Amino acid sequence: MSPAAEILVVILSVFLAIFLALSIWLMIYLIVLTRQIRKITKTAERTVDNIESVVSGVSKVVSPMYVAEVVAKFVKKFNSKKKEK
Repeated sequence: MSPAAEILVVILSVFLAIFLALSIWLMIYLIVLTRQIRKITKTAERTVDNIESVVSGVSKVVSPMYVAEVVAKFVKKFNSKKKEK
C-alpha cells in the first residue's frame, strides 16, 4: 500500500471516530431530552386535568347562581310594575 493511501486511511479513521463519538453523545442527549419532555408533558397534563375539574366545579356553582340572578331580576321588574299600579 502506498504512503498516500495509508495517510488517507488514517485521516478517514480519525474523522469516523470523531463522528462516532459525536453521534453517541447526540443520542445520549436526545434520550435525556425526551425524558425531560415526557416529565413536562405529564406535569402539563396533570395541571390541565386539575384546571378542568375546577372549571367544571365552578360551572356547577355558576349555573344556579345565573338562574337565581335572572329570576331575581324578573322578580324586581315584576315588583316594580306592581308598585307603579
